[in-house]
Amino acid sequence: MKEFLQSLGINIGISVAGLFGALLLVGKTNKTDLRTMFFSLLSGVASANYITPVILDMAQFDVKYQMSVAFILGFLGLKGVELISNKLLKKVEDESISSNQRDK
Repeated sequence: MKEFLQSLGINIGISVAGLFGALLLVGKTNKTDLRTMFFSLLSGVASANYITPVILDMAQFDVKYQMSVAFILGFLGLKGVELISNKLLKKVEDESISSNQRDK
């Protein structure tokens, strides 16, 4: 089972840390809609699992902080994905502008 999950790119430890962060967020909301709660948990776990390595690499954090970063990303869920993508897109845009100015 572990090998199958790893073949899908799922790190069990990071996913569990993200799940705990997502549970904390769901526990703070007053939403009783089961569907909304499920998708909040799923987005927290997925964002923690797939974005934690990106954050560790971008911020040049040591791997020993991966569970903490996963917990925070699980808590932030889709909002964390939005913040990170805006930062990445701004960085790409800034690099594009600076290379265009050098070409002139």
